[in-house]
Amino acid sequence: MATSRRAGIPLGVLKVLDPRQLKPDSTEAERIMTVLDETIVKLEITRLIPRITGSLDRYAGMLGPEITSSLLELQKLSMEIQQLHTSAGDAKTMRAAEKRLKSSLRNILRLFLVNPLLYHGLKFEVRVRESPADAFIKAFMEFRDSMLERLLTTPDEEREMIQFMKDISLQVEKNTEVISALQAQLEGVIQARDEEVSKKDKEIENLKTAMEDLAKNCRTEIRLLMKEGGKQKKGDEEASQERCARLKEDIQHLGTQFSALVLEHRASELVLRKEKCKTEREIQEWIQKYDTDMTEKQTTYDELQIAYNEEKKQLAMLMEKHALLIQEYTLIEEERRILQEKAEEAEREEARRNQAATCIQAYWKGYFVRCKYKSLRKKGKGKGKGKGKK
Repeated sequence: MATSRRAGIPLGVLKVLDPRQLKPDSTEAERIMTVLDETIVKLEITRLIPRITGSLDRYAGMLGPEITSSLLELQKLSMEIQQLHTSAGDAKTMRAAEKRLKSSLRNILRLFLVNPLLYHGLKFEVRVRESPADAFIKAFMEFRDSMLERLLTTPDEEREMIQFMKDISLQVEKNTEVISALQAQLEGVIQARDEEVSKKDKEIENLKTAMEDLAKNCRTEIRLLMKEGGKQKKGDEEASQERCARLKEDIQHLGTQFSALVLEHRASELVLRKEKCKTEREIQEWIQKYDTDMTEKQTTYDELQIAYNEEKKQLAMLMEKHALLIQEYTLIEEERRILQEKAEEAEREEARRNQAATCIQAYWKGYFVRCKYKSLRKKGKGKGKGKGKK
């Protein structure tokens, strides 16, 4: 059934409907590209025609009499259609004028295509301002390039492209998971370091406060003792020498205690300073280790980001190509459906014709038999009359 339907469709149409049949045959691709190139040339010629007709006297010698007369006819038809539009003329007259205008334009395009040197000369001679037609021609050229790329793409390359897109999607998901894990790990390390530094700062601040309080207390006691001793010395100077000696002994004893306390506190301060230096060295080592780890991780992150951006660009390009392929596939499917409906209609028409031919043949056979039978009967009657006369 499929073979019989394909037999009723022209070979060129089948190759347009099924792009895989175009790949082995470069002639079909060249024909398609030739049609597209001729269409682009026709569009460019159509864009130049208004400018040429506006200065027809200037270009008449280059164009020749045939093209010049055709352009004059086209200009006349254009003015006639404009008048019909402004005066709201009859629709039938409008359609007839538009039909003549299209026929004249096709004739002019045919004449230009016959003489390509003339078209190329006019292309460099005629100066045309930018217009919406330029954007349309540019878009049609891009369509021509995309069609050429589509014709040069094999089914194996298309399957490889789809597989490559799937691999890129999987790689992007994996990279996203790795980046999320690294960010979570980085936040944990930063939080732990901040907590440790804050704890060490509090300990150092408490030790400084304790040392300052101890020094203040010692100085206050010394001042009080010196004041009391001076007052007592002034008040009891005339007292007994024994009391003065005892006071001196007390002062010496307090001086000894003060020196012992100072030595003791200096030793404790030295220990605390050593602990502080050790703590600062440990903090510096932790900071250097953190900086090294973060540098390595930042380098890894940058490399992953570069790879991710590159893969994202490739994915965007492939998605654009995929969208174009989907549009072309939809158009091809629609054309295939229309051609299939036409083939089915042709088969139904052929069946009706066969049935009508069968009826005509049956009627003709009946008519032929009746005529033959009548002639035989007439011959039989003639023979019977001849015998009776004898």
